[in-house]
Amino acid sequence: MPPPGESRQPPDRDAATLRLGRPRDWAIGAGLLVALIAAVHYTVGWGPLLAPWRDFSPPLIAWLVLLAALSYGVRAVRVSAWFSPRFSGRFLPLLRLTILHNAANNLLPMRTGELAFPWLMRRYFGFGVLDASAALLWIRILDMHFLGLIGILILYLRDPGWLWWAAGLVWIGALSLLALISRAGTSPRLAGGGRARRLVRTVAAAAPRDPWRIVRVYLWTAVTWTLKFIAFASVLAHFIPVDFWRVMAGVMGAELSSVLPFHGIAGSGSYELAAVAALIPLGVDPRVALAGAVNLHLFVLGTTLLLGGLAFLLPRPAGVR
Repeated sequence: MPPPGESRQPPDRDAATLRLGRPRDWAIGAGLLVALIAAVHYTVGWGPLLAPWRDFSPPLIAWLVLLAALSYGVRAVRVSAWFSPRFSGRFLPLLRLTILHNAANNLLPMRTGELAFPWLMRRYFGFGVLDASAALLWIRILDMHFLGLIGILILYLRDPGWLWWAAGLVWIGALSLLALISRAGTSPRLAGGGRARRLVRTVAAAAPRDPWRIVRVYLWTAVTWTLKFIAFASVLAHFIPVDFWRVMAGVMGAELSSVLPFHGIAGSGSYELAAVAALIPLGVDPRVALAGAVNLHLFVLGTTLLLGGLAFLLPRPAGVR
């Protein structure tokens, strides 16, 4: 019997759950990839763009890859904390799921990789697709909230002042809304009704109601993004020698490419566009910004492929083929 709140699904139905994108998504993604290759070829040139990698210390690259890998591990801890205690003693399969989900998210076009999370949660642990999707939505909301906090930090580094400290405290205080939303999900006013009301009730009820659980999950979110930003900003700073806050803004722009209405294959094109759009208004030369964004993306993809391959060495849950 699956744990409460989980539901086992027939294996043959699992295969139909994960859609790897519509043909239109792949066509748009391929177009963005071709446009990126052409833009680099005719503006910077692939030789000059890749040349600075020769000056990158191999031990430093290994350290930055390790930081990125640790961020994946912390993501698994965060999911475990969100669903605690349901994943007690099942961390390695959960780590496998987390790495594969993030690999799919980084490689598939139009963010169709997000569908890997509910699919794997059902296949590995018997969770309902809607319950897993609602949890992922709230985890992404926490991600965006912490990115907002990093945005406040960038503004502080650009122009230090007490105002940014106050803004950060107010922003963190907004997390208390999670508990209120969760309680609203169990309100009798949302009982019954049609599909839309049931969907709203499920999503609202998925928000953690225990304040300490919210704190734990948010702290793991903070550790995840801190490790990620340290690694990514270190890579980008090697190719764009500007003030650190500008480097941070470039990484922020690249990471926020997920909110764009289009997303290339492996993020190609959209990732670079978002990073360049963040850097150019800050006085960075467009060609330098493009070269830095492409090289940062190559680091992200290389780390994704390396860790995604290693994830297959981790155990599946018992009974899952």
